[in-house]
Amino acid sequence: MKAIDLRPGLGVRIDGKLCVVTLNEHRTPGNLRAFVQLTYKDVVANKTLSRRFNPADDVEVAELDRRQMEYLYSDSSGATFMDSETYDQIVVPVDVLGDALMYMIPNTHCVVLCSDGNPVTLEVPPTVDLLVTDTPPGIKGATATNRLKEATLETGFKTRVPEFIAVGEKIRINTANGEYQSRA
Repeated sequence: MKAIDLRPGLGVRIDGKLCVVTLNEHRTPGNLRAFVQLTYKDVVANKTLSRRFNPADDVEVAELDRRQMEYLYSDSSGATFMDSETYDQIVVPVDVLGDALMYMIPNTHCVVLCSDGNPVTLEVPPTVDLLVTDTPPGIKGATATNRLKEATLETGFKTRVPEFIAVGEKIRINTANGEYQSRA
């Protein structure tokens, strides 16, 4: 497949290693030739790397099995997921999960990418709704300014929210950058 056609979530082999594309940007700097800036996760080494390709370069695509799964619970060995079709349960190790668990509460659905039956990465939904468990009290009438305050969510994730958000409210979080979007 051409480098320009790669999309996030696609499995590729770069230098003989299994990788998952996380970002693909086509750049055309002023007086230089266009190139593709590819950001990918090395599945074996669990590192995020970046590399430039010519848009016409061929990149070997690796087949990854995409399974719709439901997050059940996590413990010291990792997180347990249940396949939505076969009801089989698998344990995904902590090193594969990364920070994805910070956006997930039990019974959250996501896509788990597997290679040869082993989970290599997971895709969380673009936005999640989480409950605010701790935040300082807001100032009455603080809707005119866009001041932000620290808030802790039900998963332990900390983010910045507007002054009017109180404990017990559900808010929508963007999983790409971890920022507050709106009330849920």
